[in-house]
Amino acid sequence: MNNLYREVSFRCSKMVTNKYSTSFSFGVKMLHRSLQDPIYSIYGFVRLADEIVDTFHEFDKNTLLHRFEEDYYHALNDGISLNLVLNAFQHTVKKYAIDDELVKAFLHSMKSDISKKEFNDEEIKQYIYGSADVVGLMCLKVFTGGNQVNYEKLRPYAMKLGSAFQKVNFLRDLNQDRNCLKRIYFPVLLEKPLNPETKKQIIDDIESDFLDALQGIRMLPATSKTGVYTAYLYYLALTRKLRKTSATDIISARIRISDAKKLILLAKAWLSVRCCII
Repeated sequence: MNNLYREVSFRCSKMVTNKYSTSFSFGVKMLHRSLQDPIYSIYGFVRLADEIVDTFHEFDKNTLLHRFEEDYYHALNDGISLNLVLNAFQHTVKKYAIDDELVKAFLHSMKSDISKKEFNDEEIKQYIYGSADVVGLMCLKVFTGGNQVNYEKLRPYAMKLGSAFQKVNFLRDLNQDRNCLKRIYFPVLLEKPLNPETKKQIIDDIESDFLDALQGIRMLPATSKTGVYTAYLYYLALTRKLRKTSATDIISARIRISDAKKLILLAKAWLSVRCCII
């Protein structure tokens, strides 16, 4: 493949990441330079699929997602795509031997977003595995650089971190999901409203995932530890802010962390790893 075309493909994924998630971009910039492009390509891929199911309301989402899936597999088989994001992602999939099961699980969860609006306990576990856990596992493939032993050792922790991130997003997006997309991701909210009791139950579960995930972050290679820990601190700060926020306010507005606070968290992550505090 032409090196310039490949470079443009990864730059496109980087632009998608920077435009859609300043928070994720903060974390990626703290990774070793050699890891940044493949992580951008993973985010670009999952972001395009997520946009189809969450925002393209005036279009046939099933058709678009089906075409997106077909285009990805054509890219994977052909080794090239005119879709720059898919072109970058297929390169990363091949270079780091990302399991096709992870991609299929992700796309399955995206498909369920089109038609499914409520989830019981078992269904939400499967959904979170496909929508978040596998994304963490794709990134872990990059972080471990093909070392299958390290990948298997860190796998459960990467899944816990992906679950924690997803549940935080569910909680802060509760208003949008419920009122605009008509989705309820927390089974406890099928029968009860978000109140101090149900909010505590949800946040206790999230913090338990974060506690488990931290063990895995401590075992990450130096090339990825600072970046992942930056994202961890950011989402942990969101969780703590959500705990202090009333249920009414969570429902009415999306909780955010200021850019100044993000910079403080970034510095904290860098210092913690450099000084071997974590």
